[in-house]
Amino acid sequence: MNKRLQTAKYVISDFIAGSISWGLFFILRKILIESAFFGYPIDINYDNKFYSGLIIIPFFWIFINYLSGYYKDIYRRSRLKELGQTLIITIVGVVIIFFVIILDDYVFYYKNYYRSILIIFGLQFILTYIPRLILTTRTVHRIQDRIFGFNTLLIGSNRKAYDLFKEMEAEQKSAGNKFIGFVSVSEKSKYILDKHLKYLGNINNLPQIIDDNKIEEVIIAIETSEHYQINNIINKIDNKQLVVKIIPTLYDILTGSVKMTSLYSAPLIQISRDLLPEWQLNVKRLIDILFSIIAIIILIPVYIFLITGVKISSPGPILYTHERIGRYGKPFKIFKFRSMCVNAEQNGPALSTRNDNRITNFGRFMRKVRLDEIPQFFNVIKGEMSLVGPRPERQYFIDQIIKEAPHYTHLQKVRPGITSLGQVKFGYAENIKEMIERLKYDLIYIENMSLYIDFKIMIYTIKIILQRRGK
Repeated sequence: MNKRLQTAKYVISDFIAGSISWGLFFILRKILIESAFFGYPIDINYDNKFYSGLIIIPFFWIFINYLSGYYKDIYRRSRLKELGQTLIITIVGVVIIFFVIILDDYVFYYKNYYRSILIIFGLQFILTYIPRLILTTRTVHRIQDRIFGFNTLLIGSNRKAYDLFKEMEAEQKSAGNKFIGFVSVSEKSKYILDKHLKYLGNINNLPQIIDDNKIEEVIIAIETSEHYQINNIINKIDNKQLVVKIIPTLYDILTGSVKMTSLYSAPLIQISRDLLPEWQLNVKRLIDILFSIIAIIILIPVYIFLITGVKISSPGPILYTHERIGRYGKPFKIFKFRSMCVNAEQNGPALSTRNDNRITNFGRFMRKVRLDEIPQFFNVIKGEMSLVGPRPERQYFIDQIIKEAPHYTHLQKVRPGITSLGQVKFGYAENIKEMIERLKYDLIYIENMSLYIDFKIMIYTIKIILQRRGK
């Protein structure tokens, strides 16, 4: 399955639909609305407004579809849900177009506004939904016929895992699970699933198994006696970009925890991994990019001052880069203005302390007002970081933290940030114990993520900078 190609099909289809619907609306508006206003037939003049609309309007529709999260998980799409999404997005888009464009129309009486809205809504909805329905129906049939599938790992090796596997393989129409193999909770010489699936190892090697086999979905089918391992399993896979499902108990079914997503698939609980509604995630990313670009432009004089200060204060490079671990455990190079002497870590990685003699005098000033971090706006634009999110750490320290706090991996569900609740409430950590103590604030942030919380953290960060309370 080529996700990019499939997404491109929907984007191109939406662009064509937006362009045609605008063109037809432009013509019908001249014939039905403006002609009625002036009392004689209006010539259709294909002016600059018409041609610019053919380009701008389709991009507008693509933009609001992107913000709504429509283009995410393009293969995991239900036709009924797609109908609802298309309907809501079209209503929102038409309302915006009405106030921006249609409200200035020449109208004979106010009912012409209703006619304009109905025309553009009908054209946009029909021309958008029909191609989408064709594309989605074709994809759904290919998934049900097992032509397309998601690489799936089965966690469990006993009777429950075996029964679930047999049930899903016997389904007349597939739910899209392409089983790559299974892992066990504990080592045994022989497993029930051996004859049907490849044994890939035990749960201790889960992260590596998932990466090596390009797993997209994990189904947890362990025995009741093995449930004590669920937290351990979740901690190991929580920083991976996966769909996670688990076999429900009778209690889960009776309490309504099991939600049907397909008439053909086995009843499973999908563990929700969405920390924010998709539209908020996309708005957050849009704010990250726009704010970073504006900040870089505004801070050009500050960049020049800091570059000069770093260069004069001590010999060595102006920027300091090293590897940090980002979203889903992916490493990236973080940018900072160098605040320490060269070869500060020649004896190995070490956290800075309050009276660290490795920090230069100018570096101490930069840290006090957090200005050593501002090159990270470039990391934000690249998509490696966000304005607000848990601070990224080095693998060396992560390995030590996980020994005492395995739930640290939950932080890797989101992009790391230039600032965070942990930074605001706790500040820089000087040792592993303090890093673990700061961890609770970042976990609280993740569980309460919202654009409102992000704005509050940014305001408090600015306050700390102005009061020079950084450490």
